[in-house]
Amino acid sequence: MASFDIRVIGDPVLRQRAQEIEEIDGSLARLVDDMLNTMYEAPGIGLAAPQVGVNRRLFVWDIGDGPSAMVNPEIVESDGEWSFEEGCLSVPGLSWEILRPKQIHIVGRDLDGNEISYEADELEARMFQHEMDHLDGTLLIERLDADTRKAALQTISDLRIGQKHRPSGGLSLP
Repeated sequence: MASFDIRVIGDPVLRQRAQEIEEIDGSLARLVDDMLNTMYEAPGIGLAAPQVGVNRRLFVWDIGDGPSAMVNPEIVESDGEWSFEEGCLSVPGLSWEILRPKQIHIVGRDLDGNEISYEADELEARMFQHEMDHLDGTLLIERLDADTRKAALQTISDLRIGQKHRPSGGLSLP
């Protein structure tokens, strides 16, 4: 299995709405295997196709019950509110308290083309919503209030500047 580089904030593919998948075939199954490998290496609990540069409506996940994938997902119902510290593989090393619905009902297709449906709450619901955001071209920083978003973007900018000026090889300075 191959693994991909995870696209990070600033990459245009993360800002586009992913396209519907018309055909579920062997190449899609191979993509899912490679995405799962990438997710586990990261490590993460979910990964959307745009995060690996593939502009398709697909994500993979594993929150401890084994690996799964969903094609052309859609959230059909949500309820409640739950605030929780949330991070993202495409915004590495940072996290924020994000308010999202506590429960959701999501539907989509599995890799055999069968309809699948999940009633999820708390962490599982949050993961589904987070991956759906990626499919819609939304990053978690857009879920922040204006002041927090401004501070987050400044932090991201400062981190990028620090990475550009980091000495190559040898001892890394704090």
